[in-house]
Order: sequence, then C-alpha cells, then structure tokens
Amino acid sequence: MAYYTKVLLPDERVRAVGQLHWAIFLRSWTCLAIGVGAAIATLFYRGGSVDAGAAANSALPTALAAVAVIFLGMGAVLGMGAWIRRATTEIVVTDRRVIYKVGFVRRRTMEMNMTKVETVDVVQSIAGRVFNYGTLLIRGTGSSYEPLVLVADPLALRTAIVAQ
Repeated sequence: MAYYTKVLLPDERVRAVGQLHWAIFLRSWTCLAIGVGAAIATLFYRGGSVDAGAAANSALPTALAAVAVIFLGMGAVLGMGAWIRRATTEIVVTDRRVIYKVGFVRRRTMEMNMTKVETVDVVQSIAGRVFNYGTLLIRGTGSSYEPLVLVADPLALRTAIVAQ
C-alpha cells in the first residue's frame, strides 16, 4: 500500500502521481557496460585470439578480469541502490497539498499545502528536455524551496500543482 493512500485527508482527490525518471540508472548502466567490455576483452585475450605465448606472460588478462569484476560489482550495487530509491520515492499532487516521500526503513516526507505554494520552477538540461526529466523547485511562503531531482515528466507535475 502506497504511503500517500494512508495520509490522504477526507474528500482529498489525487491530481497527479509522479515518479523518478529512469535516468537514475545511468551510472549503474555505465559501470555494467565497462565491466562487460572488460570481461569480453578478458575472454578475447584468454581465448587464444592473440598470440598465446604473449598473452600467457602478460598481466593484461588478469588486470582486465579484475577491472571486469570491480565494475560489474559496482554496477550491481549502484543499480540496486537506484532501484530501491525509485521504488521507495512517491511524489503525489492532490487538490490540497503536495506530498513527497523518500525511503522505506528510514523515511523522509515533505508535505506542502497548496495555499502555501508560491512558485514552481522546472529546471531541465538539454538531455532532460530530450528524455523528459528535470528538477522541480517548489517554493513555499515563508520557507525555502524543496528540490525534487530527476523527476519524470516535470511539466505535468508543475501543471498539476499550479492548476487551481
């Protein structure tokens, strides 16, 4: 059961539900690609495609195998972390407030009433424009802003927040 379903007020309607973009997996995918490349290079050198005498005396296959193991391990750890972060993050816009929850065991929530929202800024890089992700900066009256980083479809969430 989602967190926001537990904290909805009576007669409160959900306008939009957001999530983190798949771009949070890019670091893990990069590490996995380097690890797979190093593993293929290791197999290439150990498979006899290169002069067997030179490859047997070289430390290159061993170093490539070590690089492959390190980067495949890093990619797996980063991928699990990104998956957990994406699965445990909830961004919900209702007709009364904005609800943002991060974490499962250690939870952090931010809730801002719609009457307290002054401005909502969307920051997108060129890649963010192409792949439709960005950062939402929600500024409330009398308080600082709350950045929501790597949000998928930030313009739809902005529209749901500012629409009265």
